[in-house]
Formats: sequence, C-alpha cells, structure tokens
Amino acid sequence: MSIRKKIADSEAVLNWVARRIASYIRMVNSNTNWQRIGYEELDQLTEQGEPVIVVLWHQRLVQSPYFFPLDKGRICSITSAARAGSMVGRVQKLFGMDTIAMSSRKRHVALSREVLGKVKQGISIGIAADGPRGPERVSSTVPLIWARTSGKRVFGITYSAKYGREAGTWDRLLMPRPWRNEGVFLCREWTDLVPRKATEEQIETLRLSLERHMNDITAEADRMMGREPWSKGT
Repeated sequence: MSIRKKIADSEAVLNWVARRIASYIRMVNSNTNWQRIGYEELDQLTEQGEPVIVVLWHQRLVQSPYFFPLDKGRICSITSAARAGSMVGRVQKLFGMDTIAMSSRKRHVALSREVLGKVKQGISIGIAADGPRGPERVSSTVPLIWARTSGKRVFGITYSAKYGREAGTWDRLLMPRPWRNEGVFLCREWTDLVPRKATEEQIETLRLSLERHMNDITAEADRMMGREPWSKGT
C-alpha cells in the first residue's frame, strides 16, 4: 500500500479532516444572518415525534447539518460508502446526526430494512436525491420508494447564500463565504401521493415532479439571495 493511500485511509487523518470541515460549516452558520422559511409544519411534526423524509440536492450539502431541527428530533442521513460519502457521514455525525452508508455491496433489501428500522424508531431520513455521483439535479427514485414504503411525508429543503462560490465538482457544490454573509433555509413539503402499487410510468411522473419541486425551491432561495438560478446545461 502506498504512503498516500495509507494517509488517505488513516482514521486519525480522516477524523482531523472531518473536524476541519465541521469547523468551516459552523463558522458559516454563526457568521451568516439566516432566514428560516417554511419550517412550521416540519417543526410541529418533529416535536410530535413523527418522522419524515427530507430531500435535498447534493449541491446544497454543505449546510445540511442545519437543515433539520435537531433540537426537536433525530434524523438519519443516507451517505455513500465511498471515501467522499464516508467523509460526509463523519462530518454529519459531529453535528449529532445518524448515518447509514449505502454501498453497491449492500443489498437493497438490507438497506431498506435498515432505513425502515430507523423510521419505526421515530427517526427521520435525509437523502440527496441526485447523490452520490449525479447526474447533477437528476432525482433518483429512492426518495419515492421510501416514501411509498414508509408512508411518511416528504419535505424538500434547500439553502442559499448571498456570498459564495461553486466548487469545480460534478455537483457544483455551493461553498458560502464564512464571514459577514446572508443566507436562507427554505423548507417546503412535496405533496404528491406515491401509490403503494405505482406503475413504472407513475414512478417516472412522480420522480420528475419531485425534481421540479427541488429545482423550484432552490431557484426561489437563490433569487432571494440575488444569485442566478441554476438552469440545465449552464
């Protein structure tokens, strides 16, 4: 094994990196004047112990530890078992979130059983609809499958910031400026019903509906912060 790989796989190094990333996220949060819009229903459900499905875009992952009211309830984030996804999980754990690593070696049935076990414990589930590798802002069917199986309500959550830049990653990850910034967290329920015995055509229609919902709320948040909304192909 090469020195570089040993370092990259070192638990001490990975934990150090996770703490540095968490420090940046906390700095952004504390030095930004935030608006929190549309959370009334989610807050009420969480206080009542009712779990939900939370959906976000991978591009807005940075501030995800502040998407959910952790002071009112628990949430489990679904991450990739690959190195980058594993780092996301490490960071989110530092904020008190539960995580489940999704890998190609883990059978879908086993993953679903694990997810539904969390839901039965009253723990909400969070997932990036286009993660972990994209394509950018193309929703998978995974949130629909879990909404259908669990019967839980689905909330799209996003954020935007006035000052920040997009990283040169596949998702164009938004990196907010960690000082003297303005930002908004926007939460809105996706209200389409996912039938228990939905056909492939119905699932595709619902997938596109969820995709539009996420793009709409993210564009709204961006406009509030004076950012140019995302458009396909740009």
